[in-house]
Amino acid sequence: MGGGIITAVSRTALELLRLLAQDAPAERIDEQARALAAADPESGAVARELALRVRAGIDAHRRREVELSALVDIARDLASRPDPGEVLDTIVRRARTLLGADCAYLTLADPERGDTFMRATDGSISARFQALRLPLGAGLGGLVAQTHRPHWTADYPSDTRYEHTAEIDAAVEEEGLRAICGTPLLVDDEFVGVLFAAHRVRRPFASTEVALLGSLAALAAVSLVQVRRAAETAEALAALSSAHAGIEQAAAAHDRFAGVVLSGGGVDDIAATLGELLDCWVAVLDVDDQLLAAHGAVPDGLAELPAVRRAADAARLVHADGAAAVGVRAVGQRLGTLALGGREALDDGQVRTVERAAMVTALVLLFRLREAEADQRVRTDLLAELLARPAGEVDAAVVERGRLLGLRLRTPHVVAVCRGGRAHGPGLVGGHDGWTVAVVPGRDASAVAADVARRAGKEAGPVGAAGPVVPAAGLRDAYAEARRTAAALAALGLPSGSARDLGFAGLVTGDAADVEAYLERVLGPVAAHDARRGTDLLATLEAYFAAGASPSRAAGLLHVHVNTVGQRLERVAALLGDDWHTPDRALEIQLALRLRKLRGGGA
Repeated sequence: MGGGIITAVSRTALELLRLLAQDAPAERIDEQARALAAADPESGAVARELALRVRAGIDAHRRREVELSALVDIARDLASRPDPGEVLDTIVRRARTLLGADCAYLTLADPERGDTFMRATDGSISARFQALRLPLGAGLGGLVAQTHRPHWTADYPSDTRYEHTAEIDAAVEEEGLRAICGTPLLVDDEFVGVLFAAHRVRRPFASTEVALLGSLAALAAVSLVQVRRAAETAEALAALSSAHAGIEQAAAAHDRFAGVVLSGGGVDDIAATLGELLDCWVAVLDVDDQLLAAHGAVPDGLAELPAVRRAADAARLVHADGAAAVGVRAVGQRLGTLALGGREALDDGQVRTVERAAMVTALVLLFRLREAEADQRVRTDLLAELLARPAGEVDAAVVERGRLLGLRLRTPHVVAVCRGGRAHGPGLVGGHDGWTVAVVPGRDASAVAADVARRAGKEAGPVGAAGPVVPAAGLRDAYAEARRTAAALAALGLPSGSARDLGFAGLVTGDAADVEAYLERVLGPVAAHDARRGTDLLATLEAYFAAGASPSRAAGLLHVHVNTVGQRLERVAALLGDDWHTPDRALEIQLALRLRKLRGGGA
């Protein structure tokens, strides 16, 4: 009978596996698991729990794939909307669908009145709600606007954490909303509004739902930036066109430049268009006279051309020695120089064409500069948060923020620091507490330190590194170790490295003394030889140093002939290198021998 029960249990367990493989719903799996539990209550309960957990994991993974696919689809949809109003309507419609909410809505900030107002809704039935304004700090949305942080509640009408007002509560009651989640909409660190998802029944919001709404808000922010910049570019180019409408040649050139920019072209495309219009070579230099773009047979030594040198201080196009140049400026800031040549003198219309090209180039460079500054601010904020976070569990929200910046914060990274210079390259780079910090993907802290030192230059000073660590789990300890290592490197006059490169000094600077690794690095070859050959070269080294580095006295301590000691020391030299007895190496070896004895590895 016992065998029959075991067979029935086995068959039922196999049936559970078959159902999982067939992607059966949780209800069928639970039904089969209960049958197993009836046959064998103890193991059946465990099997049921494991099967349902596997089913739940599969469902969660599939749901995340669907959400990510939806976010990609939403990003494409938003990118195709040139009108800001269409973008906002698309955002709330997609938010409602993505979170399965009864209602989604978006409020925008009103800097003049110091509050937020309802701008777009989807699923709303109340005219009063659609005309609502939220003072800062009032209600859930007002608190999100005030703190720039997400807030959510399972039952807003009864939630005493929020400052309730008669107007807000009446509008929410008329709309019939209970559960509400709101997340801030930030563009270049500027608060723009709040995106909400709400239900008309009491229900909690899962952390995944809050993160998903935050991801959608981030996409919305990027889309608004793109639409606004395109509108600003179009407005600036339209102003140029209307100011010189009477000049047909300049107007035609304007249309060409506008088309280039609005189709996503950059400085290279503007230079090529100008060169084609005027049949000449064209070059764009940055503020440091480095070449950004070129078209045609650009001569060498551009920065030394008289026209280019004079254009830095001139307000209009400068002609000199067969070339012409004009400063590229925006908002009172010189961003570079546009130069051209290889043709006859320009007429007035062609001069205006060149100056228009310079203005459009300035707009493109300014947008690029502002975008880089905004991106760096976001990266600096994220870096500061990670450096202040003690080592712990991986933060999924931090991982998602890093993903939007092109970072993989779940993978191993190395933290490298230096006092000066401007480190650049892959990973997360920024300034923090007077240090230049680089969080770089990799596992070899010494290699990363050397690479950062090469990129940052000698003026950066010693580069200390620690790791590998997972950034999303916190970098405070690794950051502290990297700073201690940099200080030790400076004291020792070394350019870069990690705690393991400092020898015995690394035992002090490291976050945790890795004695085993130190002993292996210093004495490993000798210990391995002793173990393999049955010799005792380590004891000979101990006697040699105990005898004041005298082979003859060491022979007395070991009760062997002095020639035997000499032969053993020759073998040590073959294993450790001929410089093993130099002062620095000898100190390292003696310290390692002492540590080995303290750890019970020696007599």
